[in-house]
Amino acid sequence: MSRQPARASSGRYVSRLTGGTLAVIMAGGRGERLRDLTLNRCKPATPFGGKFRIIDFVLSNCVNSGIRQISILTQYKAQSLIQHVQHGWSYLRGEFGEFVEVVPAQQQLGAAWYRGTADAVHQNIPLILGHRPKHVLVLAGDHIYKMDYGPMIAYHVEKGADITVGVVEVPARESRNFGVLTATEWNRVTRFSEKPATPDVLPGRPNAILASMGIYVFNTPLLESLLADDAVDAASSHDFGKNVLPEAIASDRQVFAYPFQDVKTRAQSYWRDVGTLDAYYDANLELVHVRPELNIYDEDWPIWTYQVQQPPAKFILDEDGRRGMAINSMVSGGCIISGAVVRESLLFSDVRVEERTSIQRSVILPHAEIGRGCTINGAIVDEGCEIPDGSQIGVDREEDARRFHVTGNGVVLVTPEMLRGARAGEP
Repeated sequence: MSRQPARASSGRYVSRLTGGTLAVIMAGGRGERLRDLTLNRCKPATPFGGKFRIIDFVLSNCVNSGIRQISILTQYKAQSLIQHVQHGWSYLRGEFGEFVEVVPAQQQLGAAWYRGTADAVHQNIPLILGHRPKHVLVLAGDHIYKMDYGPMIAYHVEKGADITVGVVEVPARESRNFGVLTATEWNRVTRFSEKPATPDVLPGRPNAILASMGIYVFNTPLLESLLADDAVDAASSHDFGKNVLPEAIASDRQVFAYPFQDVKTRAQSYWRDVGTLDAYYDANLELVHVRPELNIYDEDWPIWTYQVQQPPAKFILDEDGRRGMAINSMVSGGCIISGAVVRESLLFSDVRVEERTSIQRSVILPHAEIGRGCTINGAIVDEGCEIPDGSQIGVDREEDARRFHVTGNGVVLVTPEMLRGARAGEP
């Protein structure tokens, strides 16, 4: 599965294509598999990587790819996402036709809220057509990856495709989490199954499947037509994966798969669906490795975001048992590690850790305060948590399960609401 010829990857050709593309980011997801982590925020607004939000990755991909017309469709608990976009993504120049606009669910075409991903785009078709894009790039706003969308759009044009779907290879056992494609040797898609129990596997590789990344390139007139047909289908779930793509394939539309690979090595590039607590925890902790697969220090592909101005991280006290230090960890601005030890962990902005506390292999979200003499192992501590002195988390699984949520892999999720509930239950 090869990339485009050199002429299709030239800066000018790709720039012309991306300049005529509107990106529509689906950011209304409830993120139910993240459980209480999305109790007060939508999944794309969830903090990630020490200083970012999940949506920053797809927004950075757009801007770095030369796509400067971006519509973000929201629905579920979007306030923190809206504020983040307003604060951090308002630098594009409207007079040059550049924008990042947040589009709330408005019941544009009747009394219903968004009934599915396809319906969300359909309800905003007048807005999309108003921008007069040649291509529409539909993106999921809740995955972690770095991708230049220009070559994918060029691939779409060269193939003469009606629809192009970004794909990655994943283990077949994970098929229930993805849309699964079947494609010819030339990447023409012959079947699309949404979260099948028995998926089509790759030829000669019974343990691997071709999974949709939730990235679609559409020719604008076709997108309008497909969504109009789907909208009047009473039996439809109004979802791209369940309905629109299978129907397009059945109607013999030119649907192609675009493999997300390194240009030089053809190796599959980094892409993570952080839709479960275990996946979210693992993806964050991967960043503290010596050479993580996701390089957030890449000056050629920066991840843009908004963050409050913070002083540098501070490590204080230097006595036996009260030595402030972090080992094999990432510590963001505004943190103070006071006589505590942090190992193999990721601390977001403005975290306070008091003396004689030990934190190991944990993800601590912004504005958390960890008291004195605590032990925290293998945990996700949510934003704004105040951990009482002497707390033991990740030590006794049975006790953790009584107070908090423990995943199948043993990761302990702690939220402010859980802490208040635990205190209310104390004698």
